Amino acid sequence: MDISTVLGLLLGVVFIIGGILTSGQIDSYVHIPSIIIVLGGTIASTLASFPLKNFLNTSKVIKKAFVYKEILPDEVIGEIINLANIARKEGLLALEEYAEELQDDFLQKGIMLIVDGTDPELVRNILETELIFLEERHMDGQSIFETMGTYAPAFGMIGTLIGLINMLKHLDDPSMIGPNMSVALVTTFYGSILANVVFLPLARKLKIRSKSEVLVKELIVEGLLSIQAGENPRIIEEKLKTFIPPELRKNYREHLEREGV
Repeated sequence: MDISTVLGLLLGVVFIIGGILTSGQIDSYVHIPSIIIVLGGTIASTLASFPLKNFLNTSKVIKKAFVYKEILPDEVIGEIINLANIARKEGLLALEEYAEELQDDFLQKGIMLIVDGTDPELVRNILETELIFLEERHMDGQSIFETMGTYAPAFGMIGTLIGLINMLKHLDDPSMIGPNMSVALVTTFYGSILANVVFLPLARKLKIRSKSEVLVKELIVEGLLSIQAGENPRIIEEKLKTFIPPELRKNYREHLEREGV
C-alpha cells in the first residue's frame, strides 16, 4: 500500500472540510445535481475520448497508484552483479537455470536471449522495443486521469452556467438570487476539487511510478549487455551505479558491507 497516495487524498479532503466548517456549514456544499453534472459529465467525456477497453482498465490503473511494490535500483544492481559473477565463473549457459527461478519477466527474457547466443545489438533492440511499448501502456493510464482532470473543471463551469440561467429566471424574486447563486458556484467547486485533489495527483503519481520502473529496466538492459560482453563484475557495478542518485549509491555500498561483500 502506498501511504503517500492514501495520506495525500485523505489530507486533501480533511483540510477542505475543515476549512468549510470554520467558515460555514457543510450541508451548504452538498448538492446532488451538481455532483451528477460534474462527475457524470467527466466520466461521459472521458469515455468518449478513449477506446472502451482502455477506459474499463481504469480500475487496474487506480490500483497501481495505491498498491505498488517498488523495485529499488540498488537491489537490481545486486542481482545483476550476482548474475555477472555466475557468468564469469560458470559461463553464460549457467544463467539459464538461474533465470527459471526469477519472477521478473523482463529480466528473465533478457537472460534467455543472452543464453541463446543472440547478437548483442538484437538483444538491445528487443528489450528497448519492449520498454517503448511499456511506456506507451503507462501513458495510456496516465492520460485517462489527466483527461479527467481537464474535463472536471470544465463541467464545473457548465454546471455554474446552468445555475446562473436558473438564477436569471428568478430575478424578479430577490430572495431566490442568493440561494441560486450559491448552487451555481458549488458546481465549480466540485469540478476543482475532483481535478486538483483526485485526478491530477493520481496522474502525477502514475507518471512517477512509470519513470521509476523504466529506469530499473534500462538498468537491467545495460547490465545484461555488459554481462554478455564479458565485462568484469566490478566494472559493471560502477557502470550501473551511474543510473542511481548519490544517496542510493551510499545505501548500496552500506548494504554490501553488511552482507560482507
